[in-house]
Amino acid sequence: MFLKKITLLHEEDKTKELYPFSIPSIQSMSELDITKSVTFFVGENGSGKSTLLEGIADLCGFNSAGGGRNNTYDVEASESVLSEHLRLSWMPKVTNGFFLRAESFYHFASHIDNLGPAVLESYGGKSLHEQSHGESFLSLFLNRFNGKAIYLLDEPEAALSPQRQLTFLRIMHDLVREENCQFIIATHSPIILGYPDATILSFDGGKIKETQYEMTEHYQITKYFLDHREKFLKDILED
Repeated sequence: MFLKKITLLHEEDKTKELYPFSIPSIQSMSELDITKSVTFFVGENGSGKSTLLEGIADLCGFNSAGGGRNNTYDVEASESVLSEHLRLSWMPKVTNGFFLRAESFYHFASHIDNLGPAVLESYGGKSLHEQSHGESFLSLFLNRFNGKAIYLLDEPEAALSPQRQLTFLRIMHDLVREENCQFIIATHSPIILGYPDATILSFDGGKIKETQYEMTEHYQITKYFLDHREKFLKDILED
């Protein structure tokens, strides 16, 4: 594990009405200690988890539209507005890694195509555009991800079926156990969240706080739906 702490700086300079400090979880943040090789960010849409992940990626030197330190291309509105207010504490610092941003992965795939066949070999030797969305994600995980690195993933489940989410869990487990990798993942997936011995940080309720798997809304709503599908649908669909 490499990244140990995330600190929000210059609190006295924050303008609470302006983004990103208008997000309650970011506004109330001081320090986050990272104690496990796998950390999950969870919360409702707009709760700040992706904003913080993008800030971390920017400070790592990764392209904030997605990629590593050597991936230079532009995507409109991909810049982090939080990174200048953050400090990362490392032991030791690593420069190897990758930021996966599901919403702009198409642009990343086009960037890799433009770099030519030699670079494509690092992604399985086949254009990411010539694979299904889920296949291209797994190709990235299997071929581009390797040892002694930090990986920041924003909603990796966006392209993965439930079965392939399980495949991703095994890939991640092997990278953590055998390749000395660290993961920070923003996700809505109760399958991915089930990874054992991970820290889950909830961004709901205006503060970032650690929670247990069974206490996440992702788990509770999914379990209730599966256990009481007919009643659940009747309650939300009938007046």
